[in-house]
Amino acid sequence: MFRLRQVALVAQDLDPVVTQLCDTFGLSVCYHDPGVAQFGLHNALMVIGDQFLEVVSPTTEGTTAGRLLDKRHGDGGYMAIYECDDLDDRMAHLAEHDVRIVWEGDYSTIRGRHLHPRDTGGALVSIDQPVPNGSWTWAGPEWHAHRDDSVVAGIAGVTVGANDTAAMASRWTELNINRAVAFADAGERGEGIDGVDLVATDRSRCGETHDICGVTFRLV
Repeated sequence: MFRLRQVALVAQDLDPVVTQLCDTFGLSVCYHDPGVAQFGLHNALMVIGDQFLEVVSPTTEGTTAGRLLDKRHGDGGYMAIYECDDLDDRMAHLAEHDVRIVWEGDYSTIRGRHLHPRDTGGALVSIDQPVPNGSWTWAGPEWHAHRDDSVVAGIAGVTVGANDTAAMASRWTELNINRAVAFADAGERGEGIDGVDLVATDRSRCGETHDICGVTFRLV
């Protein structure tokens, strides 16, 4: 099992972006994770179906997220986080293909690995194995109570801007991380997560788009 479980955005100013996302898609904040302080960040998570949309914002200088804000000249996509049930096997495969790990965490309820974006291309990718499958420590203990499918019911995928779409698609396929992702030509802001597809509850709204936090959200 390998599926997209969470998408993170990065914003210079957290609260206005979170408010806009909640108002647009009928969401509510399920958790502020104190653990992201180790990365010099604060955050908010919103549940969509049993997946999650996160916004992070730097609280200190010199963070990876802050450098991305500078590099891409503003808010945008930050991370694609995948859930798996075979983390060790996947890490062995990634090591065989020269993928470096920039962070690893091993806890009783979840294990996670952040992959070096220069080795994957396009975005920071995390592969996480929760215990038990389907749980999600990063979203806090009460995320089920915040689920509201009135506007959107799931995250269908992300679009990653690439300087060479064929090469990046090939690399993600080689690494076996090419799930719920499409690649498009990078714009003037450079490579990164530029789009998020959300499953519309009202099927008549499919095709509707909203530009929020430097990302185009499309209802599908």
